[in-house]
This record gives sequence, C-alpha cells and structure tokens, in this order.
Amino acid sequence: MLAKPGDVRVILLDGGASGSVLDSAAQAVARELGDACYSTDGETLAQALVRHARQRRVTLAAAESCTGGLVAAAITDVAGASEVFLGSGVTYSNQAKTEVLGVDPDMLASHGAVSGLVAAQMAAGGRARFGADVCVSVTGIAGPDGGSAEKPVGLVWFGLDSARPGGNAEQLSRVFAGGGRESVRARATAAALDLVRREVLRT
Repeated sequence: MLAKPGDVRVILLDGGASGSVLDSAAQAVARELGDACYSTDGETLAQALVRHARQRRVTLAAAESCTGGLVAAAITDVAGASEVFLGSGVTYSNQAKTEVLGVDPDMLASHGAVSGLVAAQMAAGGRARFGADVCVSVTGIAGPDGGSAEKPVGLVWFGLDSARPGGNAEQLSRVFAGGGRESVRARATAAALDLVRREVLRT
C-alpha cells in the first residue's frame, strides 16, 4: 500500500497468480472500500472527477483560499477538463472574498474567514460567478502560524453549492494535523476534489 497526503493506493502483486485472479482481488478490494474507491486502473482523483463530469455533463467551479488555486490546477491538469471546468476564484483576502464572491463582510467579521458559514457563501458566490452546476470552496489555516485553540492549524472548511436536483448547500470541516503547510494544502485539495466527485456521482 502506498500513501501520500490525501491519497492512498492499494497495490496488488500477482505472485504468479493469473490476471483473472488479480482482477477478482481488485474488485473485492474496491467493494470493501466502497465509494471511497475512485479508480481501479491508476486513474487519478482529478481524472476520475473530470471523466464523471464529462459523462454527466456537469459543469464545475471552485472558490479557493488556503489552497491558492491547487484545486483548479489539479482539474486543469487533466486533458478535456475545459469541457466541464468553468473557472476558479483564488480569493485569499477577506476583501477578495467579498468583492469577487459576494461574501457578507459582517459574516467575515463575526465568524472569521475560516468558518462553515463563510465556506458556504464562497461556494454559492463561486457558482453564481461562473454559472456552474457545482462549486466547491476551501478556506482554512494551512500554517505554520495563524492557529488558535478554537481554530487550530490544519482546520479547513469546505463548502459545496449545487444546482443539481436535490442538491443543497453543504458545509464540512476537517482538521489535517501534522505534516506542515504543504501537507495541509495537499490534503485539502484532495478532499475538495473528492467532495465534488461524490456530488457529481450522487444521481
């Protein structure tokens, strides 16, 4: 098994087994992993997301803060992403969150940029700005400084806004402890991509 921030890969070695035995073993592992398994053939998370979005004709956007454009970079690294990915706003400052995404400045003042309510407004504003079916937002404290007892380094809030049938605005927080700034940003990027993948596959 190989692991890196935000991604775990299970490697099966044949040991002399036939291809059909390996295929059966791979399917068994995939069943055990459930919807956490996004690929059985080496496809990356971003590639899987773009493939599913193209198949279902779902357009995507992102509104990023602490990831600084890494979500958009991961998606646009995939050939054919232009068919479904409309754009991303890297709104690092509070002013940008307000001016670009329409986040309520009073909300920012009372709850802080790293909060579920702001993440939800970022996602809604990004979806409206780009006219996408689904928009994910990311706002957090990547470190190494800036944390507190209430909001530790590694705390990341995600928002998801969807125009798809049955879609509702979502807020999700995670704390990615350890590994430093690069690790927090990498894991937040992977989590954002997976959040959108699950929404695209929802119906």
